[in-house]
Amino acid sequence: MKKSIVYSFLFVLFMGLSLHAQTAINTKDYALFGAKFNANKVLTEKQMLKKYKKLKAGDSIAVQFVTNIKSVCKKKGCWMKLDLSNGEEAFVKFKDYGFFVPLNADNSQAIVNGYAFVKEVTVNELRHYAKDAGKSKEEINKIKKPEITYSFTANGVYLNKKS
Repeated sequence: MKKSIVYSFLFVLFMGLSLHAQTAINTKDYALFGAKFNANKVLTEKQMLKKYKKLKAGDSIAVQFVTNIKSVCKKKGCWMKLDLSNGEEAFVKFKDYGFFVPLNADNSQAIVNGYAFVKEVTVNELRHYAKDAGKSKEEINKIKKPEITYSFTANGVYLNKKS
């Protein structure tokens, strides 16, 4: 009886630790944009969402995570929106406007390296991004309130070549 309790405890402990583990990813099947980085502390999108939910405006954390690209700026590739699961997304810009991603990178898998933070985005910024995304004037004019967004400044991005 005592053995089964100990084994059960160890199993639950191991499973709990594995959920919080950071993984290393072999980047040979990825194209690099921006600064090179070692993808060895990579979080999943769900782990990243948990991190974002703990941040307050003004907080910033250095982090890497892997997920799918929901959309990319259709003018220059100067921003992208990444899936965080549960309908949430992260808005990514690139450090010092120093690099861009391909305009057709939608639905590709990306590994990003940089700084995550929470930001209030003004109505004018939201309208600008909607215009860049090719939204209609009607959709753009519906934007009336600022939004709190999960933001990210990427130093480097790996895009999966097979996506």
